[in-house]
Amino acid sequence: MLKIKLSRIGKKGQPYYRIIVAERRSKRDGQYIDLLGTYNPTTNPKEIKIDQAKYQDWIKKGAQATQTVDSLYHKAFKK
Repeated sequence: MLKIKLSRIGKKGQPYYRIIVAERRSKRDGQYIDLLGTYNPTTNPKEIKIDQAKYQDWIKKGAQATQTVDSLYHKAFKK
């Protein structure tokens, strides 16, 4: 099963995340299938960049977003 989830790439104390499509059982920072965007929680306001077309395409293909990614998507596009 495919999941749309966060992968951390920031330094210690400076989190920065990629929004990725990966196998459900893969490691948090392991291999991924597709990169959909980024999330930077350290800026004010928090910076969320998601490719909406790719996100919707993966949802249609059966990938499920984690609860965190789903809430980030709604914050970015459902204003």
